[in-house]
Amino acid sequence: MVLRIDEKNDALYFRLDESGIIECEEVQPGVILDFDSDGRVVSSEILGPKGRVPAETLKSLHFETV
Repeated sequence: MVLRIDEKNDALYFRLDESGIIECEEVQPGVILDFDSDGRVVSSEILGPKGRVPAETLKSLHFETV
């Protein structure tokens, strides 16, 4: 898995695996899902995260496994 925050372009990208991306769909303004050949979501991109959450929230990452 890869989580990348692009501060210059104000985008957050989350990739589950390296499957080929066959189709993309903007499910809400600025929220894009990428699908593989089986229709499974393999990545997502959120444009403009700075306008969606407080700046302090973007400075830390909390990862939790249950």
